[in-house]
Amino acid sequence: MSGQRWLLYALGGGMGHLTRAVALGRAARRRGHSVEVVTNSSFAPALALEAELGEGHVHRLGAELDKHAVRESIERLLDRVRPEVLVVDTFPRGLGGELAPLLPEMKARKVLVHRDLHPDYVERFGLARFVDMFDRLLVPGEPAPFAHHPRAVSTPPWLILDAAELLDAPTARRRLGVPDEETAVSVVAVLACGRPEEVDECTRLAETLQRGLGPRVFVRLLASDVPPRLWPALAVMRGIDVLVGAGGYNTVQEARATGTPLVALARPRLYDRQGLRLRTSERIATLDEALERVRALLQSESGRHHERLAPTYVNGTWEAVRRIEDTRPPLPSGEGRGEGIG
Repeated sequence: MSGQRWLLYALGGGMGHLTRAVALGRAARRRGHSVEVVTNSSFAPALALEAELGEGHVHRLGAELDKHAVRESIERLLDRVRPEVLVVDTFPRGLGGELAPLLPEMKARKVLVHRDLHPDYVERFGLARFVDMFDRLLVPGEPAPFAHHPRAVSTPPWLILDAAELLDAPTARRRLGVPDEETAVSVVAVLACGRPEEVDECTRLAETLQRGLGPRVFVRLLASDVPPRLWPALAVMRGIDVLVGAGGYNTVQEARATGTPLVALARPRLYDRQGLRLRTSERIATLDEALERVRALLQSESGRHHERLAPTYVNGTWEAVRRIEDTRPPLPSGEGRGEGIG
C-alpha cells in the first residue's frame, strides 16, 4: 500500500513506551510510511532517536509538563501532522486523559498497543469505553485485559532490532568495553532505567557486583547518561552472559528472545505489573539477592555467551505493521460500524 502519515503516541515514564514506539516506527518506515513519535520520557533527550526515525520526526515533550500543557501540545501536534494513522501505546484515554475528548472526532485510523494494565486502573477510569473507540487493538506478546475484544489481534513480542541486526558476540563485547585478549572474562550487564532513585540504585549494584564477582567478571552499567551510551541495549545482548535489571516489557522480552539469563526485580509501578511478567527463575525479591543469583548463573552452562546459539526470534513489529495497514479506516458518522477484522 502507499505510504501514509503515522503518529506514534508514546507518553509515559521510563523507556518502555518509547522503545516500543521506535521498534514499530522502524518497521513502518521500511514499509514506506512516514512516522513521527511523540514522547515525554525523561530519557528521550539522551537517545539518538533521529538516527532511527529521521530528523524532525521525534517530538520530545518536557517530562515536567502538567496534563493541561500536555493536552495543548498534543492538540497542536495533531493539527500540524494530521496523521492518517494514530498509534497509542498502552493508555487508551492518553496518559492523563488528554486524548479522551479528541478520539471521537478523529478521522485517522486509531490503533491501541494494548498491554497488561492494573485492574484498578482499568475499572477506575472505565477504560472499556475508550478501548471501543479504537479501530484495532494490538496485543504485543503478553496477556492484556481486552485481549478478547473483537478488534484485538495478538502478535509476537515487539523488539527494536531484528535478530539479523544484532552484533555478534566478539563485536558486542568490544562495544561493552571488554579487551579482545580477555576471551575468558564473563560479562554481566546491569540495566539502569526507571526512576532516578532506581538508576542510582542500579549504579551502586553494579559496583557491588564488580567487587563481589572478582576480576574474571566484567560488570558493565548500561544507562542512557553513562558512557558508552549503548542504546538499544539489544544490539549488544549477544556479548552479555547475565543481564540484571527490572521486569519491564522490553528488558524481559529482549532477554528471552536472545536467550540471555535474566536476574530481575519486579519494580512497583502504577499501571504495569512486572511481577506477572517475570518467571520464578528470573525474579529476585531484593537486590541483595542479585550477587548469589548472578554467581550461580555464571557457573552454569546457560551463563556462557559462547555456548548460546545465534538468536532466531520473530519480531512482532512486522506483523503489527501489516495488521495496521489492513485495518479498515473509520466510517463517516452515521453509517455505523460492523465487526472488526480480528
